[in-house]
Order: sequence, then C-alpha cells, then structure tokens
Amino acid sequence: MPHAEHTITVNRPADAVFDYLADGTHNAEWRSGVLEIERTSPGSGQGATYRQVLSGPGGRQIDGDYQVTVFDPPTRLEFQVTAGPARPVGVFELTETTPGITTVRFTLDLQPGGLMKLLTPMIARQVRHEVAQLDTLKTVLERTG
Repeated sequence: MPHAEHTITVNRPADAVFDYLADGTHNAEWRSGVLEIERTSPGSGQGATYRQVLSGPGGRQIDGDYQVTVFDPPTRLEFQVTAGPARPVGVFELTETTPGITTVRFTLDLQPGGLMKLLTPMIARQVRHEVAQLDTLKTVLERTG
C-alpha cells in the first residue's frame, strides 16, 4: 500500500492554516498538478465535495474529485478521493506548537486494487510528490500572512 507523509512548520496560527486547507478551492495555489478545482456542495465542512481536474501521466487530464470525511477545526481534516484512477485517503493534522506557529503533517494512503497493483511503484512516487508539496503550502501561507 503506497503511503507517504510530510511535515512542515508554518508561521501562521492553526485556525488560519486549517481554514485555508479546508477551502479546497485553494488547492491550485500550492499543488502543481491541480488544473481545475471547484466546490460542488452547498457548504463547507464534513461532507463538502469538490470537482478536481489533475494533470496526469503524459500530461493528460484526469479526475481527482474528493469529499471531506473528517472536519475537526483547527486540528484535523481528512478527505477521500472519489473519482479518478487512484483514490487515496488524505489526512492533515495541525498542531499550534506556540502561538502563531503551526506544525502541519500531511499523509496520503492508497490501497490499489486489480490492475492498479501493477502500477504501485509509479503511484508511490506520485503520492510522495503530493505530500512534498506542503513545502509550497508553507511558502504561500507565509507570503499571504
């Protein structure tokens, strides 16, 4: 099962970091593979859904729609990808270590089935790349803070 995690420290309060992550429309600002993103549910929080188009292998566009499954501000946000060839589960864990400084841990787990098992090495690389983009999140949040 491909698993990856990455941790950063952001010079912003946990509630501000959580609010930014919880609004999935920000994904294109810090995740390089997001081509399009829009909320498809009327509200935010647990149950919120997003339509997402990603840059896939060879530059072709793939779906990456997802739903927020756990919404516990300002410490935990979880999601499940619901469309596309890979459907990982993601978790953001936030801890405000000192006032105005937040540690963010991002994990992705994927249970490939069927023919997807043959692509596990490629999928594992992509999962590692996705969580490493937290470094860009840090840059974006500290620039706008």
